Amino acid sequence: MKSFAHKVAAITGASSGMGRSLAVKLAKRGCHVALSDVNEPWLEETAKLASAHGVKVTTKKVDVSKRDEVYAWADEVVRDHGKCNLVFNNAGVSLGSSVEGFDYDEAKWIVDINFWGVVYGTKAFLPHLRASGEGHIVNTSSLFGLMAFPGQSTYNATKFAVRGFTEALRIELEMMGAPVSASCVHPGGIKTNIARAARMNESVRQLGVTDLENSHERIEKMFRMTADDAAEVILRGVQKNERRILVGTDARIYDKVLRLVPGRYQWLLVRASRFMPR
Repeated sequence: MKSFAHKVAAITGASSGMGRSLAVKLAKRGCHVALSDVNEPWLEETAKLASAHGVKVTTKKVDVSKRDEVYAWADEVVRDHGKCNLVFNNAGVSLGSSVEGFDYDEAKWIVDINFWGVVYGTKAFLPHLRASGEGHIVNTSSLFGLMAFPGQSTYNATKFAVRGFTEALRIELEMMGAPVSASCVHPGGIKTNIARAARMNESVRQLGVTDLENSHERIEKMFRMTADDAAEVILRGVQKNERRILVGTDARIYDKVLRLVPGRYQWLLVRASRFMPR
């Protein structure tokens, strides 16, 4: 997909962060956008920003963990816009916890949003993308979909799952000669609300995080790339039909390290943890 002009894109998690930036940048390129999120006030703000560029913008409150809501929204997008060419399964949440510490309700919460939300979005929109004659599925994994990290076992699990799901999907689409492609996005530290909104379990104290109250701020300080810059990288990756879109210097560096020493990074993280701020 070399041009986004006159296309229609559906974006989940569009109320802030990369979702908002994707919506505005696509609108600037002449792409009509259908936006969803659970945060309606912020979603409407995104809609105003995108509408300023003269494209059609629709919004819908959608909980991506609810299959019926996602499927109903997909049908509404095609009804309101006439077609759908792209879906950005971008909505996601984070949970900080040790493996021993998280409870099953917490695990279900993050899996339902981060993994099943991507599955529902992919399967609900795929028939519409096929019908458009030119489609692309863009699923957001993470740097933590390439490497595991202590205190992020459930987040890692969902993002590794998104990676495997999307890579298998891409292969299948190519085998069938479908008019649809798929890319998996792996952002590193991006300045979005995900860290601020993350749930933190007391069990991370066992991993050396003593200042639990200020952990969100400390994590955010390590993020360097803006959501706007990240969205630009993602859209260029879609235009190049990249299988794996690495977003940020940290994602690119860790990807190279993992390729060079795939069995050693875990040991390196254990050693590095001794010098991490608590």
